[in-house]
This record gives sequence, structure tokens and C-alpha cells, in this order.
Amino acid sequence: MSTVDITASEFQDTISKDGIVLVDFWASWCGPCKSFAPIFEKASEDHPDATFAKVNTEEEQELSGALSIRSIPTLMIFRDGIQVFSQPGALPGDALDDLLSQVDELDMDAIREEIAEKQAAEADA
Repeated sequence: MSTVDITASEFQDTISKDGIVLVDFWASWCGPCKSFAPIFEKASEDHPDATFAKVNTEEEQELSGALSIRSIPTLMIFRDGIQVFSQPGALPGDALDDLLSQVDELDMDAIREEIAEKQAAEADA
């Protein structure tokens, strides 16, 4: 699967999908973004079961601000609608592949349980 460009109106539906969703926040003037783009595209071809989305921060400034994107490129990864990774900076291809393997191996039931416990503790506070 190749990458898809998404807008603020498509963001929530995209990240809420089952499975792994990667979102690359970028801008056309950003040198590291231009370097990361072919790596992200190749990973999308190597991992057709994941969704690879791109957000142009110049066109989607409100979304970028709401998500506190302060440096680009920034990569966010969601699994089953839960954000499991966020980091600014371009990654080399092998690091991105390794990261995808780690996300794939996550115990999502344990993560959901941890989130529920944290929310319950905050509600009691």
C-alpha cells in the first residue's frame, strides 16, 4: 500500500482504524522531511497491512497545533486507535522496520488495561 495524504477532517477516522497506522507530519520546505519521504514510501510498500498517512503541516496548521507538532518530520504510530509512539526526526529505513516489528508485537490487551487503570486512578484523585 502506498502512502495517503490526510487532512484534519480525515485524521480521527484514519487513526481509529484497527491495526497499525503511521502518520508522518511534514512540510515541503523541510530537508529532513524530503529525506524521510522515500523511506516512508518504501516502508508502506514493504508493510501493506499497515496504513501510512502523511499530514502536510503547512496545509493542516490547526491539526498540527492541536497535536503539539513542534518539529518536523514527526512520526506518530497508532495501533487499534491507541497512540503507541511519537517522535520528531527522520528515521533510517532499518530503524523504521524495527519499530514496526516492535509495534506489531505489543500486547494491546495489556496496554488497554494499563490505560483503564490510569484513567480510574485519575478519576479517584
